Amino acid sequence: MEKSKVYFTDFRTVIGVSLTAKLQKLIKKAGIESIDMDGKFVAIKMHFGELGNLAFLRPNYAKAVADVVKECGGMPFLTDCNTLYPGSRKHALEHLDCANINGFNTVTTGCQIIIADGLRGTDDVLVPVPNGEYCKEAYIGRAVMDADIFISLNHFKGHEVAGFGGAIKNIGMGCGSRAGKMQQHKNGKPHVVTEKCRGCHRCAKECGSDTISYNDDNKAWIDPEKCKGCGRCIGSCAFDAIKNDNEDAPQLLGRKMAEYTAAVVSGRPCFHISLITDVSPNCDCHGENDAPILPDIGMLASFDPVALDQACVDLCQKAEPIRNSQLGDNMAHEHFHDHGDVWHNSNPNVSWAETLEHAEKIGIGTREYELVVMK
Repeated sequence: MEKSKVYFTDFRTVIGVSLTAKLQKLIKKAGIESIDMDGKFVAIKMHFGELGNLAFLRPNYAKAVADVVKECGGMPFLTDCNTLYPGSRKHALEHLDCANINGFNTVTTGCQIIIADGLRGTDDVLVPVPNGEYCKEAYIGRAVMDADIFISLNHFKGHEVAGFGGAIKNIGMGCGSRAGKMQQHKNGKPHVVTEKCRGCHRCAKECGSDTISYNDDNKAWIDPEKCKGCGRCIGSCAFDAIKNDNEDAPQLLGRKMAEYTAAVVSGRPCFHISLITDVSPNCDCHGENDAPILPDIGMLASFDPVALDQACVDLCQKAEPIRNSQLGDNMAHEHFHDHGDVWHNSNPNVSWAETLEHAEKIGIGTREYELVVMK
């Protein structure tokens, strides 16, 4: 497979040129206008942010993309699926309220917002997974699959289990209905190594399923019947006291996300955009966001989601870590072990390379790319 082109521009602008205008110029240079959108439904998949989180992409960027789609004759809508865990996006009514509070509405974005898997997260379509090894079929939100054209608008940042969240995370996990998210998560249930637990209660604060309790010795216990295997507790523990019963679970999660991505993008025109900004250490699903671990780097676009994620990873690996951050604190610790990349140094228990390797293996795209820089 020949190299894919990934188009890049930084966040520098001249007086009189906005960042949204620069984003529009980038995606046009990357070829978005070559897609026949005339009279067609165009899904723009993005994350509206959990309430309390301020690291998610601003609605201004969504409007910039939607406006280009409309210029091409398309009918855009913003979309996401409901969450598996309790929070402010667990059903469509809360999800739409959350989006509106965070600034996403028809006025600010210039298009409608549709929660793809319906009111309760059960409105899905069973979609074949091309070359799937772990999932032969994927449960995808119906509105995502009803669209003629699919665009992913991704906030590239850290993630406490997947290592980073980019195009494949936004598409694969984000387009899964509640059943789809469960299918991706179910291979791993974490447990507490009691002798290592310090009773700090950080894991319980991170748990979205109210599944962690404490015994008389103030040691944590995870109820396997309630646990959904999301892995938030693993990333939150500073004392390596929470392990996964299935040692391959993070790798399996990444591979399943890749397979769900394949189900979403196969057989129709797709385009992908990532912004490396506000690079928080954890997912935008958190009801808070810690300080960025890396400086703002730039905006990227490609027809290839694998190449796009790889390019984002490479740019982040070259960036200087921010000292006053989770990553900076870890690197300054006297017992710091350098894992050789920013994602493991920020969250030591993560796994990310397997996601891209598997995505390439099953034919979504290639990790080989040519970076085309636009000033």
